[in-house]
Amino acid sequence: MARSGKEAIEIVSKALPSSTPDLVILDMIMTVVGGGETYDKLKEIDPNIKILLSSGYSINGQVTEIRKRGCDGFIQKPFTMRELFKAIREVLDKE
Repeated sequence: MARSGKEAIEIVSKALPSSTPDLVILDMIMTVVGGGETYDKLKEIDPNIKILLSSGYSINGQVTEIRKRGCDGFIQKPFTMRELFKAIREVLDKE
């Protein structure tokens, strides 16, 4: 688990090419590097990486923009474990 956007980018960069994460759950509000920039960097590193975006803020605005750029899924905070599992399954099942 990464504590910042910068750390998430470093973890994924170091994992490739031998070990690509199955899924990244990305919060919109992150320290050092925000969710939008982290999303873009992760997609630059691996265009096929699956990302589930999470936010406690409205789906309008930056969340909508990231979804338009091809984000695989979104889950609104607060969420239950059941909702999280369902969202993860939906993202992983996408072709």
